[in-house]
Amino acid sequence: MNISADQPVGPTTELVAQLWQVISANLPRDLTWPVLLMTTLLATGIWLARRGHGAKNADGCEQKSTLWQFLLPKDIYTHVSARVDIALYVFERILRPLWVAPVLIVLAPAIEQSVIATMNNLLGPSPRLASTPSWMLLYSLITLLLYDAIFYLIHYCEHKIPALWAIHKIHHSAEVLTPLTRYREHVIEGPIYAVGAAVAYGLAGGLFGWIFVEGITQATLFNIGFFSLLFGFNGSFRHYHVAFHYPPWLSKWLHSPVMHHVHHSYLPQHWDKNLAAVTSIWDRLFGTLYIPEKDETTPWGLGPETQGNYRTFLQNTLGPFRDWHAMAFGAGQAKKPTED
Repeated sequence: MNISADQPVGPTTELVAQLWQVISANLPRDLTWPVLLMTTLLATGIWLARRGHGAKNADGCEQKSTLWQFLLPKDIYTHVSARVDIALYVFERILRPLWVAPVLIVLAPAIEQSVIATMNNLLGPSPRLASTPSWMLLYSLITLLLYDAIFYLIHYCEHKIPALWAIHKIHHSAEVLTPLTRYREHVIEGPIYAVGAAVAYGLAGGLFGWIFVEGITQATLFNIGFFSLLFGFNGSFRHYHVAFHYPPWLSKWLHSPVMHHVHHSYLPQHWDKNLAAVTSIWDRLFGTLYIPEKDETTPWGLGPETQGNYRTFLQNTLGPFRDWHAMAFGAGQAKKPTED
């Protein structure tokens, strides 16, 4: 909403304009119009190429549909889970300012400076290499692999350690997938992944900051922008109900969006699979890679045994505390569908 500086406005108009600026500033990259438009165009291309096939319903089953049903199926976007996605997203965004500054503004630079100091102590002064395009490409690749490895480690621990699973199961309580499901997480989980990102950027930035004679600020800004776009599109489409496959050879290196459909499935053969953020390298290395067959059914959520306890906004917000109390006092623990 643009208002000319010399144009008189009333307080309501000015308040709405300020509110819109706040919303725009906090809107995730994958929920902006360009990424949503790209997602829609790619989904339309899949619908055309597969003659109406390729989209899943609220039960995770593929079915033929008209273009409108293909893009915006009523059973998914009117589902109670989709409405809870909105509530959890808004709640998390309200509390986000409490932790973003200390984690991203303080932690990442501190790690970076510690790495530079350590390199100086161990190897002496910087070799002062020139930051050529080849070095910049290597810097980007190492940053990506570091981020993906740390994400994998955190995600793996969340699936294997009951106290952490109590937090992460809020994300898995989604019974349908929409682009907003990416942000369906407990307010405690955001800072955990932010710390992981800060460590990755700090380690890579410190290492290459020590190596180069020139500053790498521009390259770092490029990396952040590129990764934001990559994660934005990837996050938007892999939490979309349309099955977007990669060729099998490519899926062994990069996660296709449909591979994340598997990750959200409560079927035993799908559990704890495809845990990395972008690449398939770490899942392949540690035996958690699962490349689905064409139109493989992936029912989403926690499963019929426990889903009823994680259906509303309040249930999901209080869920971890309820599970921790049960673990502390021996009344049970946070379980996966396969453990019930």
